[in-house]
Amino acid sequence: MPIKPDAPWNVDRRTALAMAMVAGAGLMPSLLRAAPLQDVWPLWSLPPGGGGPAGPVAIDARGAVSNIAVPTITIVRPHRPTGAAMLIAGGGGYKRIEEGKEAIPAASWLAARGITAFILRYRLPGEGWADGPLAPLQDAQRALRLIRARAGSLGIDPERVGVLGFSAGGHLLGLAATRSNFPSYAPIDPIDRQSARPNVAALIYPVVTLEPPYDHTSTRRVLIGAHPGAAVSADWSVETHVRAACPPMFLVQAEDDPVSDAHNTLILRDACERAHILVELHRLPSGGHGFGMGVAGTPSAQWPQWFEPWLAALRFLAANADRGGTR
Repeated sequence: MPIKPDAPWNVDRRTALAMAMVAGAGLMPSLLRAAPLQDVWPLWSLPPGGGGPAGPVAIDARGAVSNIAVPTITIVRPHRPTGAAMLIAGGGGYKRIEEGKEAIPAASWLAARGITAFILRYRLPGEGWADGPLAPLQDAQRALRLIRARAGSLGIDPERVGVLGFSAGGHLLGLAATRSNFPSYAPIDPIDRQSARPNVAALIYPVVTLEPPYDHTSTRRVLIGAHPGAAVSADWSVETHVRAACPPMFLVQAEDDPVSDAHNTLILRDACERAHILVELHRLPSGGHGFGMGVAGTPSAQWPQWFEPWLAALRFLAANADRGGTR
């Protein structure tokens, strides 16, 4: 049965899902105290194409998740909501999702500033999904539509829905921001009438391009294989799809990033400037890769201080902000 906008859930099912998510994802007690977990929503009654892994979700010692049979969004509500929302995708090279060190701390940070956070647990292409590399993008688009479909019940302004992605999660949400009109799956219910375009996009040490000479990443290998053609590499690169209708972008990367070459954010910044998209790039002198919301005592600890005024300027931190401010 398709999920319906604002439809009440069976309480037992919702409670069971939430309990399973907390147990499986190892949500930190500090996060639950700061912004209580409100709900966990599956994205689909049945994911497009079928397939996928069997058995329970796997989670490692640092909170990275894999073996994802049921893609979901976990909602973290702030105590003083501004009406804005942000979909978060952790990285992990499309082989796992770094929830413990990236997505969960980001949700806590956002909720502390009044933004309703949605942690995206997306399908991993190498886990047997029939739609392969399309599966994560399908989940990201569906999540944005589901957030907007239920915006009324959550007190969210559908014109203030952003995305925040790290590493491969930055690649995924970069595609969601630049390819929002791409039909990655056939519509299944009224939720899919909603827009999948985020109003802002923040990409932190993202994988942007899958083209040579910057194509050494796990993201490229998992999505398009060991020897992709030039056209395929370009099609799965974020910069290829930047156009005037894309949302404002906030980019952060360390110059010594050993995973996603530091040229990635330069390439995306240049593409945004050519398309006259508002873009702000912060390059750190050091920090490597995978620093999440920042490591104390290093340059990476500064980036949230730059992100907060950027969000404020785009009316994501002000309660009851006028609509249309991020168009």
